[in-house]
Amino acid sequence: MIDQDIRRARTLPASFYRDPAIFERLREKVFARSWQLADGAEQVSGAGSVLPFTFLAGCVDEPLLLARDGAGGLHGLSNVCTHRGNLLCTKAEVAQSLRCRYHGRRFALDGRFLSMPEFEGVSDFPSPADDLPRIRLGGLGPLVFAAVDPAFPFEDLTALVRERTSFLPLDRMTLDPAGSRSYEVAANWALYCDNYLEGFHVPFVHPDLAKTIDYGSYRTELSGWSSLQVAEAATADDAFDGSTVAAYYFFLFPNTMLNFYPWGLSINVVVPLAVDRTRVAYRAWVLDASRRGRGAGGALDRVELEDEAVVEQVQRGVRSRLYDRGRYSPSREAGVHHFHRLLASLSG
Repeated sequence: MIDQDIRRARTLPASFYRDPAIFERLREKVFARSWQLADGAEQVSGAGSVLPFTFLAGCVDEPLLLARDGAGGLHGLSNVCTHRGNLLCTKAEVAQSLRCRYHGRRFALDGRFLSMPEFEGVSDFPSPADDLPRIRLGGLGPLVFAAVDPAFPFEDLTALVRERTSFLPLDRMTLDPAGSRSYEVAANWALYCDNYLEGFHVPFVHPDLAKTIDYGSYRTELSGWSSLQVAEAATADDAFDGSTVAAYYFFLFPNTMLNFYPWGLSINVVVPLAVDRTRVAYRAWVLDASRRGRGAGGALDRVELEDEAVVEQVQRGVRSRLYDRGRYSPSREAGVHHFHRLLASLSG
């Protein structure tokens, strides 16, 4: 348990970041019940478009698909045939229905069972169990999120983002494939999130970034299953038009980061691979390419490498026999405290 009063609270124990049993428990209790970005969903734009994807590949590994029917409706479905468990779809395609290539079972693009050869005489067939299981979907501008068995509503997760970015035309963002990349970090996934959730380290770890923001006004806002860090710009040229803000850093529990800059959006998805190994997938969506490479959203690769170095160092530190828990700074680590309390509430 994490005390709700940050002034009394102690951080997660070091064992949380190094115990394989805790890691496995979180896989089911936290990640299998989370909302995750459906990477590549922008490809499912036309009627009949079908896209297979894996829910948090490398961690949960649930095979799913997106399909857009003839009326334009978008559906999230299991990508596993209800007959013998074959994967239905192995590549993006355009189709009028889904047909299993193992024994020919066919489904509508909304998941309804349509037909099956050689099944005459089977009792109580078809039944609802022969339809493809449906999953939950949520949208934020061009982004699509999916959930298999969510522990909380998508609206609760994204309410703060919608409120604070209502001035941005999110539907006009365009994906920049050149801004897509992945990094592997030799550290526990939660250490990476801890680091993201506070600006406390910026003057010490990111000296160049520190020159672009006003650290004294850096602040954190908490909201249910998300949080926001607001960084004011050191100079007006690096702020959003008509504002003094250089960046909005949103954290969507448990592992998605939406970083809004005057040029657009940088997304980090933190994927737990092992108790001490993490993949961070980056995606970039652009609103104003002319402002790329400036201000707080400028040298993102350098900032990432600086973060990786310190997080990997902390992973080595939490293996110490002499360290267990720390304390929180009430003025600088409210986001970390909030994250730890959410983890404790779901992980049991």
